[in-house]
Order: sequence, then structure tokens, then C-alpha cells
Amino acid sequence: LAQAILAQVLATVALPCPPPSVTPAPLAAMVKYSREAKNGSKSCKAMGVDLRVHYKNTYETARAIKGMSLRVAQQYLEDVCEKKRCVPFRKYTGCIGRTPQ
Repeated sequence: LAQAILAQVLATVALPCPPPSVTPAPLAAMVKYSREAKNGSKSCKAMGVDLRVHYKNTYETARAIKGMSLRVAQQYLEDVCEKKRCVPFRKYTGCIGRTPQ
């Protein structure tokens, strides 16, 4: 009896597949930036989807390199990877270790 009810529910709920000519909207169209760059040739926009990173770590890293030139930011991140410098956590400070300079 339960299997018959389940089969009937699945038959009424199942939706037909969309025709092959219909394509979903691109993901980039849903992204809205707060402002456009003044000089498009000297700026870039980046977006990551389904990355295996923590939001809080990414937020603090982006905040640390914000405003740096490209070369300075690259050197800073290389120093962080080599554990010569650290990324200061200012907003999300709970349960993180201390890294003295």
C-alpha cells in the first residue's frame, strides 16, 4: 500500500524535462557589483563558486590586501604562505590563535 501511494505521489509530482533548446541563464548575470571601475583596463573583477575555502578566512585575507598594488599584494601573500607574515583577523576574532610579529 505504501509503495503504491509513493508511486502515485511521484507520478503526480514529477516534472517533465525542459526541451533541449532551453538553456539556463548564466551565473555571471546574477552577480551585481556595487560600483563599476573608473578605469577598466587597470582593474579586474573576480568571483569564486563552490570553492573549498572558509568564508571568514577569505574575508580577512581580502581585507588585508585591499588597496595594495598587485606586486605588493603578491609579495604579501607569498610571505603569508612562507609564514613570515600573518593575516590580521579584525572582524572574526573568535577561536583563532595568536601570531606575534
